[in-house]
Amino acid sequence: MGVAKSTVLKIGSAGTPSTLVDISTKTSGVKFPREADAVESTAFQAAGNAKTFLVGLINGQLSFEVNYDATIDAQLAGLLGVDAVSFEYGPEGSTTGYTKYTGTFVLTKYEPPATVGQLIKGSVELQLTGQVTRTTYP
Repeated sequence: MGVAKSTVLKIGSAGTPSTLVDISTKTSGVKFPREADAVESTAFQAAGNAKTFLVGLINGQLSFEVNYDATIDAQLAGLLGVDAVSFEYGPEGSTTGYTKYTGTFVLTKYEPPATVGQLIKGSVELQLTGQVTRTTYP
C-alpha cells in the first residue's frame, strides 16, 4: 500500500500507435475500472430455485485528467479515430516488481476545457479493446 505519486502512464500516438510516449508528468486522477459480464445460465428445475451464471466478456476503460498544453493536445487530438493504440499503466510506478498493465485502446472522449482562474485540465476516456496483460516491471 502506498501513496499515488509515482504512477506511470504511457500511450501511443497517431503516427505510431504502438510506440509508447510517457505522459505521466501531465496526468492525474487515473481510473482503471474493468468488469466481466455475468450471463445467466439458469435451466429448468434449478437446484434451490436459484439463478446460475457464467462469466461472459470482459470490458474496461482507462480515464484520466491531463494538464493541458499544446503537446498533449496534439497527441490526444490525433488519437481520435485511431484503432488499437498501445498503453502501459503502472499504478505504483515502474520500479522492479511493481504491477504493470499493458494493452490497446480506442480514444472515446477528449475534452480540453478551460475555467477562469484554474489550471486548464482536460479529461480523457479510453475504451480498452482486446486483452489486458498484467505483469510486473523487470
